[in-house]
Amino acid sequence: MTFWTYMIQCADGSYYTGHTDDIDFRIAQHHAGKGSQHTRNRRPLKVVWTQDFPSRYEALAAERRIKGWSRAKKEALIERDWEKLSILARNRQGRPSTSSGRTDEGIGA
Repeated sequence: MTFWTYMIQCADGSYYTGHTDDIDFRIAQHHAGKGSQHTRNRRPLKVVWTQDFPSRYEALAAERRIKGWSRAKKEALIERDWEKLSILARNRQGRPSTSSGRTDEGIGA
């Protein structure tokens, strides 16, 4: 069985992330105003990203991880901009980007 993690952009520009084992049914629920409290009053909706996973555990883990991301990082995922996503992931953890040419070892060496 396939499980899905998905991201919807709401009419107000916010993003909703969820997971399901029936992507078509779940998206239809959101469009009908029955999917979640967040999307209910923010229609129309647009599905902007989906990814399939082999287990519910992996789909749920991806959902939880993405929900903690910044808007910029979510948009990099939607755009499939892997370089930007990688840079944003490093910056969030407080480490310098290697593309900047600056590292602790390189300063003043």
